[in-house]
Amino acid sequence: VKEGAVVVDVGIAKLGGKIVGDVDFENVKNRASMITPVPGGVGPMTVAMVVDNLLNAVKLQKCLV
Repeated sequence: VKEGAVVVDVGIAKLGGKIVGDVDFENVKNRASMITPVPGGVGPMTVAMVVDNLLNAVKLQKCLV
């Protein structure tokens, strides 16, 4: 990771009973200007967008748009 990079970690895995991302957070956090944590980084936005898409699909099916 280049110095000053913005790192968006969207990976998720279970390692030793902990939820971790694809990025070695501890190793990268001092080089990156910003980094998303795992868990709690992009997950809430993903859920919000899925709900938004679901509501849009319902509106389209019911001809409410």
